[in-house]
Amino acid sequence: MSLPSFLTMYSELVASPSVSCLDPSWDTSNKAVIDKLAGWFESLGFSVQVNELAAQRGKFNMLASYCPHGVTEGGLLLAGHTDTVPWDEGRWTRDPFKLTEADGRLYGLGSADMKGFFAFVLEALRQQDLGQLTKPIRVLATADEETSMAGARELSKFSDLKPDYAIIGEPTNMAPVIMHKGHTTECVKIIGRSGHSSNPAAGLNAIDVMHEVIGELIKVRQTMAEKYHHGGFDVPYPTMNFGHIHGGDAANRICACCELHLDTRPLPGMRLDDFYGLLHGALQPLQARMPGVIEIRSMHEPIPGYACPSDSAIVKLAEELTGHSATPANYCTEAPFVQDLGCETIIMGPGSINQAHQPDEFITLAEIAPSQQQLNQIIRRVCQA
Repeated sequence: MSLPSFLTMYSELVASPSVSCLDPSWDTSNKAVIDKLAGWFESLGFSVQVNELAAQRGKFNMLASYCPHGVTEGGLLLAGHTDTVPWDEGRWTRDPFKLTEADGRLYGLGSADMKGFFAFVLEALRQQDLGQLTKPIRVLATADEETSMAGARELSKFSDLKPDYAIIGEPTNMAPVIMHKGHTTECVKIIGRSGHSSNPAAGLNAIDVMHEVIGELIKVRQTMAEKYHHGGFDVPYPTMNFGHIHGGDAANRICACCELHLDTRPLPGMRLDDFYGLLHGALQPLQARMPGVIEIRSMHEPIPGYACPSDSAIVKLAEELTGHSATPANYCTEAPFVQDLGCETIIMGPGSINQAHQPDEFITLAEIAPSQQQLNQIIRRVCQA
């Protein structure tokens, strides 16, 4: 099997649906993408390991490795996710699964975020003399980043994955990103007792209880803003957003159920246990007063914050080769899980984050050659040292 052209690889990746979504009607396997990538990397002489996720059957991670002279530790890991978000039917003006060149752009679902990154990586490796490498080069392709990050949570299955440096190719316009906040989503559910509205004592109004709960959560939000601070972010404290609330069914009935969904963004270095201690501690007195009424559950496994020291070798190299200074990001990535491998980790890839999750997603043709050149230089500087 020979490696197709850059645009052919890009086109085939976009054409292979790999949507991850909590709604089963949208969710699809990423196996077709993984199979393509595995074949292409094998054609370059890489060894390939594919693992089905324990947490998500039918979803797969892939690790492609080239380890010169039997050296298995160190070197560079290039990482990315193979899944996309669903597309907005009716808002795309082009087929999301057909790579379309127009107006100096390449349009398609995943063109920026971020299946296209693997075409960049493969093209960069095609241009390398792999015989000149002295350190391993590896490529990681994960599943379900857009939902549960289940793939990134199972990296320990790759037992010999111990790089010195890692680059996650999320779209950053090739500017190195070195920190972002974490992400938690909690559900607070109140189970009251219904009854006729003319006699409030006949039931327990879940909306009334939720009013007390929100009062305590506002105190938690204020405590976090006062206790934790990081000047690298435009919003330099952890945030808590009340994003969804629903309760009751009629004005003349005592509300028996009310549910609140809240989004929290912890700072890098903030222990998730500390956040949950604040959350549960604030609501414990209410729970003690009303046993069995207030339920708190996580809607997905929490994602911690992430930071890479600005003086790290990979940060300095990326700044030198791209001409961009390192920055923080507002979005969340797989970086904390990759960093747990023990490597210096940055986020840097072609395309703009402004195109992520948007109708008519694209990257520009003008950025392809410079991004390719920068990836080539990074591979040579790290793996031929």
